[in-house]
Amino acid sequence: MAELELKSTSNSTRRTIRSARHAIVSGETSAVALADSYYDTIAAEDPKIHAWLALSRERATAQAHRIDDLAKAGDLAKAGDLAKSGDLANAEALPLAGVPIGIKDVLVMQGAPATAGSKILENYRPPYDATAVAKLAAAGAVLLGKLNCDEFAMGSSNENSAYGPVHNPRSLDRVPGGSSGGSAAAVAANMAVATLGTDTGGSIRQPASFCGVVGLLPTYGRVSRYGLIAFASSLDRVGPFTHTVEDAAILLGILAGPDPMDATSSGAAVPDYAAALGTPVKGLRIGIPDEYFGEGLDPEVRAAVEKTADALRAAGCTLNKVSLPHTRYAVATYYVLATAEASSNLARFDGVRYGLRADDAASLSGMYRKTRDQGFGKEVKRRILLGTYVLSAGYYDAYYRKAQQVRTLLTRDFLDAFTQVDAILTPTAPTPAFRLGEKTDDPLAMYLADIYTVTANLAGICGISVPCGNSKEGLPIGAQILGKHFDEATVLRVANAVEQAHRGGQAQR
Repeated sequence: MAELELKSTSNSTRRTIRSARHAIVSGETSAVALADSYYDTIAAEDPKIHAWLALSRERATAQAHRIDDLAKAGDLAKAGDLAKSGDLANAEALPLAGVPIGIKDVLVMQGAPATAGSKILENYRPPYDATAVAKLAAAGAVLLGKLNCDEFAMGSSNENSAYGPVHNPRSLDRVPGGSSGGSAAAVAANMAVATLGTDTGGSIRQPASFCGVVGLLPTYGRVSRYGLIAFASSLDRVGPFTHTVEDAAILLGILAGPDPMDATSSGAAVPDYAAALGTPVKGLRIGIPDEYFGEGLDPEVRAAVEKTADALRAAGCTLNKVSLPHTRYAVATYYVLATAEASSNLARFDGVRYGLRADDAASLSGMYRKTRDQGFGKEVKRRILLGTYVLSAGYYDAYYRKAQQVRTLLTRDFLDAFTQVDAILTPTAPTPAFRLGEKTDDPLAMYLADIYTVTANLAGICGISVPCGNSKEGLPIGAQILGKHFDEATVLRVANAVEQAHRGGQAQR
């Protein structure tokens, strides 16, 4: 197994958000030096991994200089002192001061390309930041650049990128998962403290599982989608990849909240997620659904998740069987609804307004056809065709309407289950990371890699993948914790207990 060995650059020690910020506030390093060390690691390691599509060094350096100026003036240290004294209301200025973060290339960012992993947007340079990106920048983050992904976020392996596949840092002959494979790999290889990804049917949680990092799926509406290049608008979410559950909680607190630019964003109150991690998990009821432990689940994955359940029981949680009876329809339902929405959303890429325009077309309709044929990859074309078919006259009721009805039943399954339990524990993926090229000729096998993750997107609930073990080959295994709508605090608490148990510590009591 070809495993990545990080070079002894100045960034070879993994940093969390708190440790990176503390290093700058304390004078251990500067924001500029820290950013440079991450760029050194990217230069040394990314040729093997191919996680990055573009680096925004000019913007990152300017951001880092701003942080260093504030540090020299004592403003960052003052915020740290306020936090220690308990004056949290005034200590939250620049909570990400100097923290190097990467952005998945389906989120627009001023001064960098936004290709969505597609040739059709190869030359697109957006003039604005996505809301999630703007919130990170406002919090003091240093934005390193844009990360590779499956084209238009359509894939489970990051092999559908028009710019080449990403390799898993834990085993270079394996996929990192998809579609946010670059975002997961960058964190796993210490090429960023944290990254942003998106999740339409598992595209944060499955790569997190495959790469051995934490990946958080917020409730639909919790984080603004403004500036996200849409795949399926009723399913897409924006969320973080991190080394630790605490870092995921910190980032969610920054990203969450209403946005006037996104009518689907929620005005629900945003709690202090990081502070909630200190609440004991003792007494929480954890649901175990039989439907997620059946045929097709790798025995090593099953054993790791069952060990996780035992750790939660030891931490004082109660384990209860729950039933999600419509789970068997989830993959089919997802690939009807997601492709239908993709067919509609991707109609805007026509060669007229932005991106690629095919030459030598004899007519306007000919230009449309040539542009889309040249610009879209094989998987994107497949999903556009499927979506157009299920929306077409004569098939709409049989497929699209029926899928919406089943989606309602899936959502009711979760609502019923959450009257009995506080959170649900499942595997994140049925297997550890598979080999590059192993499933590329079998779309159905690839789609089934999402079997445990698509349900949360269909139901709109929140979830997280947290490392819970390794296979005999040393490949990471992730446990998925699912929670009620807007109850990310409980999901994070349970994930924190799992993380402590997996790392050899005592789960919180």
